Amino acid sequence: MSEQTWTQLPDLASRAVGGSVVWANDEFFAERENLIKPAEPIYQTYTFGHKGQVYDGWETRRRREAGDDRAVIRLGLPGVLRGVVIDTAFFVGNYPPHGSVEACAVDGYPSGEELAEADWETVVPKASLRGGEKHYFDVTSDRRYTHVRLTIYPDGGVARLRVYGEPVADPRFLLAGALDLAALEYGARITGCSNRFFSAPNNLLAPGQATVMGEGWETARRRDEGNDWVSVQLAGPGSVRLAELDTSHFKGNAPGWASVVGCDGRVADPSDPTAWFDVLPRTRLQPDTRHRFRLAGDREVTHVRLDIYPDGGMARLRLFGALTKDGQHAVATGWFNRLPHAHGIAVLTGEAGLTHARATELLAARPLTADTSLPEELATLLG
Repeated sequence: MSEQTWTQLPDLASRAVGGSVVWANDEFFAERENLIKPAEPIYQTYTFGHKGQVYDGWETRRRREAGDDRAVIRLGLPGVLRGVVIDTAFFVGNYPPHGSVEACAVDGYPSGEELAEADWETVVPKASLRGGEKHYFDVTSDRRYTHVRLTIYPDGGVARLRVYGEPVADPRFLLAGALDLAALEYGARITGCSNRFFSAPNNLLAPGQATVMGEGWETARRRDEGNDWVSVQLAGPGSVRLAELDTSHFKGNAPGWASVVGCDGRVADPSDPTAWFDVLPRTRLQPDTRHRFRLAGDREVTHVRLDIYPDGGMARLRLFGALTKDGQHAVATGWFNRLPHAHGIAVLTGEAGLTHARATELLAARPLTADTSLPEELATLLG
């Protein structure tokens, strides 16, 4: 996957989707929490605090002994990593000359000290860094991670760490009969968009409510007869019973109307215009309003397209419904296939109560496919 492609994916570490910097060995000059702020870093000259110039990033003190500095981030959206950006914006005389990134997968909510004992895997080997630049690194692993660890050699400052990837839901925490099928955290993803001039369409599917206009999706003003749209692959095949189209914070720039169409990609080609059918017919919208619409839910869908007329912005798109049996199977196998080996052993021997030998046997049988039945022990674990 190219850099131009993976930078359009969600930032799994961002504070906007629930990411958190759970530990850093040092943050003397600038706080670790700045690493995952959604906004681009800024700099103001001659803004000095008690510890020197104020930086919008994470900065450690100058080392006078051997060692390196580290920060551990809990991903707001655990998933498969496709690319990492280490941004040293405005750190020019105080940037680290090298950096690396590791990842791990664990259950629960361990502390930073406990995470030190996790099974870390290198996803970005030690690489040279320059001051005041964004550094782009491809990640090739197809495993699902919950945490990343940034190491800088030996010290210095990093403005932002972006961890782009594809969220993978944990089926143990899903109520398959009632969930938002369009939620990033459950594995839904943007597959196309007509315009993303002011803000990214991934925001539509983000957790929580938008707090400002910039946390939604907004297009440029159209000067033709067309309309803007965004397409979504749902978390899994399902039926949608309730739609929420939220224009909160969009007051002079909300769409006048919107519609939602759906397609079942298991039986029809989504590229065929005749494969699509109405989920929510064209409906008038109000500015700065959470609109909720009851739907028939009588047809199964795998993909939807939201059309807004003619342009404008929307804060969130929610599509509540139920996964089909196929959908539940897809979520379960997607999660199981992507478990790092050590995490898979921990889950199967711990929560599922299997022997180490049986857990190893199940993991060795991966990948499970759409035509593969879940092993009995895994089906029991997932309810």
